[in-house]
Amino acid sequence: MTAEAQTKDAAWDALRTADAQSIDLVEGALLIAGDEYPESEIDACRQMLAEHETALQARVADVPPGLARLRTLNEYLFETERFQGNDDDYYDPRNSYLNQVLTRRLGNPISLSILQIALGRSLGLEIEGVSFPGHFLTSLNLDDGVVVLDPYHRGRSLSLEELRKRASSYLKAHPFDDEQMSRLLDPAQPRSILGRILRNLKQLYSERGEIERALRCSDRLVTLFDDTDPDERRDRGSLYQQAGHMHAAILDWRDYLQRKPDAEDAAAIRAELIVHARPGPRLN
Repeated sequence: MTAEAQTKDAAWDALRTADAQSIDLVEGALLIAGDEYPESEIDACRQMLAEHETALQARVADVPPGLARLRTLNEYLFETERFQGNDDDYYDPRNSYLNQVLTRRLGNPISLSILQIALGRSLGLEIEGVSFPGHFLTSLNLDDGVVVLDPYHRGRSLSLEELRKRASSYLKAHPFDDEQMSRLLDPAQPRSILGRILRNLKQLYSERGEIERALRCSDRLVTLFDDTDPDERRDRGSLYQQAGHMHAAILDWRDYLQRKPDAEDAAAIRAELIVHARPGPRLN
């Protein structure tokens, strides 16, 4: 194993045990990108972020905190620098990698949200991620209430009525009361945001038949959530099976069944184990 790989694995191990308050969202996103791109590109990404922060600091020198700074941030990101959602190829995996988003000025809802969050916080704006149904959003608490933003669509603010419609279309529940909506708008923790990136990538790579890449994402998800979500072990086992690594698949499936013996798919997983764990014919 190279020194760079050892350093990367150590960083993932540290992320596995980190508490919510100590996880740096940008560094976590760059750690994900580092699995696909060389460290030189990741370092260049950090430099680009620093340059954006410097440019923004100059723009807000005489701008009061709050809504005015938020407008300045959005003007800079979506008008001056022309960051935008990739409507032409929404499912391009590059939309999920922060280094590629910074270089290409194209992203998906979650990567553009991370960019808005990071640069906003450099200006004193405590922007939060919102893991809203179907489409990742951001929010900012202001003196006169909460503003909910859609970075994929140039950072525009969303009305309560539009949020209700969006939620209802995905969750098939209408109307939404205020308490339900409030829960949907709860800030997403960095660990869950990183997990959403990895799950998106895992699904994209699986659908493209790029099983080794999907397996890599699944392995990182196990690192992040193994203590709380045994389903990640089951999913990694299935990808190990597709990649031809049956011994590893069997170990993951056994672990999953041990922790969730009454799961809805337990019988199907046991059937797979019976087939694949059966010893081969003996030679006389």
